[in-house]
Amino acid sequence: MMIDVLVVARHDEALDICSFELAAADASPLPAFSAGAHIDVHLANGLARQYSLCNHPEERHRYLIGVLKDPASRGGSSSLHQELQVGARLRISQPRNLFPLAPGARRSLLFAGGIGITPILSMAEQLAHNGADFQLHYCARSAKRAAFVQRLRQSPFAERVSLHFDEQPETALDIAHALAEPQDDVHLYVCGPGGFMQYVLDSAQALGWKEHCLHREYFSAAPVDHSADGSFAVRLASSGQVFQVPADRSVVQVLQDQGIEVAISCEQGICGTCLTRVLEGVPEHRDLFLTEDEQARNDQFTPCCSRAKTPLLVLDL
Repeated sequence: MMIDVLVVARHDEALDICSFELAAADASPLPAFSAGAHIDVHLANGLARQYSLCNHPEERHRYLIGVLKDPASRGGSSSLHQELQVGARLRISQPRNLFPLAPGARRSLLFAGGIGITPILSMAEQLAHNGADFQLHYCARSAKRAAFVQRLRQSPFAERVSLHFDEQPETALDIAHALAEPQDDVHLYVCGPGGFMQYVLDSAQALGWKEHCLHREYFSAAPVDHSADGSFAVRLASSGQVFQVPADRSVVQVLQDQGIEVAISCEQGICGTCLTRVLEGVPEHRDLFLTEDEQARNDQFTPCCSRAKTPLLVLDL
C-alpha cells in the first residue's frame, strides 16, 4: 500500500546532506516501524529510491529521512535536493526492515560512516529507549560532512557516542579496541560507504567475530566490470517463454521490454525488491542483499543486476 505524504520540514544537516520530515497528507498516524527500516520514495521523474528512517521508532506523526547529494546521482538524490521543498507531496511505501536489531543481544556496537548514520541513529534511539547496552561510533571525513551531530550531542545517550573525523587525527577510530573480545551475544551493525563497511567487517572477522553477529546495510553497490559479460537465456516457468538476455541488458530490462513487470527499486541488488526464485540453472550473483550462504544455494537471484553462469535460467515467473 502506498502512502501520500507532505514534506513538512526540510533542514541542511551537513554539507550536501538534507533531512526531510514527512507527515501523512491526511494527518493520520503513519504506519509503525522498527529501527533500521527504510521507505521507498517515489519521485516525480518516475524513479523510486530507498531512504532509511532516522527518527525515533516510537514516533507515528512523522518519518524523517536524511539524503546525501551524491555527485554520481542517477536522478534520485539530486532531484530531492533541487526540487523537494516544504509543502511538496510525495508517495512512499510502507516501511520495510532488512536491517533489524537482533533480538536478545546483550550489547550492540553501532558503526556509521557518513550518511550511514541514518539507520544507525534510529537504532541508537531504540536501544536507549529500551535501556540496552550499546556504543555508537560515527566516522566522517570532516565535521562539516557529519550529519545530526548536534542531535547526537544533545541526546540522552550522548556519552555512548564517539565521533571520529579524518581531519582530526586525535579522534581516529581504534578498531581493534572497539572490536576486542567478540562474544556470541554481542552484535555489530555497520552502514556507510562500501570501503568503510568492508574495513569494519574485515577487521571484525580478523578478530574472530562470527558471521551471525555481523549486520550490514549497503546504500550503493560498487562499480561492476561488465567487459566479460556474455549472453544467456531465461525461461518463465509459468508460460514456457524463453528470452535472450544480451551482454548489455539486464534480465529485468529484457522482461520489461516484453511487457513482463518485475517489481524493482534500487536497480543495484541492494534492496531485494526484485528477488526471484530460480528453478533451474546457476545464477551469477552480483547483489549485496543475499548472504553468502543464500547465494550458495542458487535458488534465488536479483534480476536487476545478477546474471547467469549457465546458458539458461528457469525463473519462477
